[in-house]
Amino acid sequence: MVGAVESEKVVKIFVTGASGQLGTDVVLAAERADHEVFAASHADLDVTDRAKVFATIAASKPDCVIHAAAWTAVDACESDETKAMAINGRGTENIVGAAREVGARVIYISTDYVFDGTKKTPYVETDRPNPQSVYGASKHAGERQLDPGQDAVVRISWVCGEHGANMVKTILRLAATSPELKFVDDQIGSPTFTGDVAPVLVEFAEQSRSGIWHVTNQGVTSWFGFAQDVLRAANLDASRVSPIATSDLRPERPAKRPANSVLDNSRLRQANLALLDDYHTPLQRLVDRLAG
Repeated sequence: MVGAVESEKVVKIFVTGASGQLGTDVVLAAERADHEVFAASHADLDVTDRAKVFATIAASKPDCVIHAAAWTAVDACESDETKAMAINGRGTENIVGAAREVGARVIYISTDYVFDGTKKTPYVETDRPNPQSVYGASKHAGERQLDPGQDAVVRISWVCGEHGANMVKTILRLAATSPELKFVDDQIGSPTFTGDVAPVLVEFAEQSRSGIWHVTNQGVTSWFGFAQDVLRAANLDASRVSPIATSDLRPERPAKRPANSVLDNSRLRQANLALLDDYHTPLQRLVDRLAG
């Protein structure tokens, strides 16, 4: 828990993307905290349908919208900028507009991809975004819809969880079928586990926190190192993973990845809020759950 004092007030929380990897855990965290939760999956609510968004949020009258819905298929976004901007940019504009109509705040989930990855040190919240991919540009377009005085932008990176597709599941699947795995060692970041970040988002809703925040698990690794960690957590031979340069990937990835995705959680420290655990801890929990 990030807050020193737990909230006793019941908050009405509307969650978009509620059946997704992060949204599922946000709904569970909000329910565990005894809040009133309105869970809207993509099937329930297409964020590009402005009239439906306004009507749905008006009907539920939330105090806060945790906007986790997004099109996160990075390479697919690269080949369909129109769709990416419609969902991640204008869809967020719709959510914010509807929230304003009922006096609700918005917590928007953003990404390390808003940065170009060229910085030699971790990115802090005040660093200027410079996205290099359509996905990153579309998420930054979403960020610009928020009012920093009342809304929150929470940037996360290298997202993994029990629900939905992610790199942990991919690595375990590859390890079950391939004697050797190759992962890039020239892209670094901090993994973020949904089970750890979801309660923080709920606390931000309770505490009406605003502005830009970086919230990741602690620890920095490359995808090569992370793949090794996953195998170790599963009691498999980590030496089966070999490093490869991004430039040597075949076929090449359509979307450019930031070489440095590390997000410094500086505002959490400045606010004297607890940092999330080192990523190895939730990684082991997740691997154990998937194995069980």
